[in-house]
Amino acid sequence: MAKLKVNGERVEIEVDDDTPLLWVLREQMGLTGTKYGCGIAQCGTCTVHVDGMAVRSCTYPVGALTGEEEITTIEGLSEDAGHPVQEAWAELDIPQCGYCQPGMIMAVAGLLNTTPEPSDADIDAQITNICRCGTLARVRKGIHLAAKKA
Repeated sequence: MAKLKVNGERVEIEVDDDTPLLWVLREQMGLTGTKYGCGIAQCGTCTVHVDGMAVRSCTYPVGALTGEEEITTIEGLSEDAGHPVQEAWAELDIPQCGYCQPGMIMAVAGLLNTTPEPSDADIDAQITNICRCGTLARVRKGIHLAAKKA
C-alpha cells in the first residue's frame, strides 16, 4: 500500500514498491496528462514534480516516496492554465503536436522553481527533454518569457 499526496490530495494506492510513479498516476489515478515516452528517463515526457523538483516518473519507483512529498502533475500545476509557463506557452504558440508538452512544461516550471532567471546555459544544462517536432527554439524563448511573467 502506497500513501501519496498528489496535487494536494492524499491517496492510498495498492501497488508494488517498484512500480514507476508514472503508471500509478496514469493507470490507477486516471491522471493521463503525464505521458509515457521512452520508459528509461531519457526523453522527459513523463516529468512531474516531487516537492517542486522535476523528476522523470517513468523510472521513479513509488517505494522511494514516504507519502509526505507533494507530487504535482500537469493537472495540478494550476487550476486555470494560469501558471507563467502555461501562459508563455500559449502566448508564443510553442507546442506543435503537443505530446511532450506536459513534461516539457513541468520541467520548465521545475527549472524556474530553482533558477528564477535562467541563462541559456542554465536552460541547456537543465532542460534535457526531447521534442521530436523541433519546437526547442520556441521552448527557449518561452522559458525566458515565463521567467519574466513569474
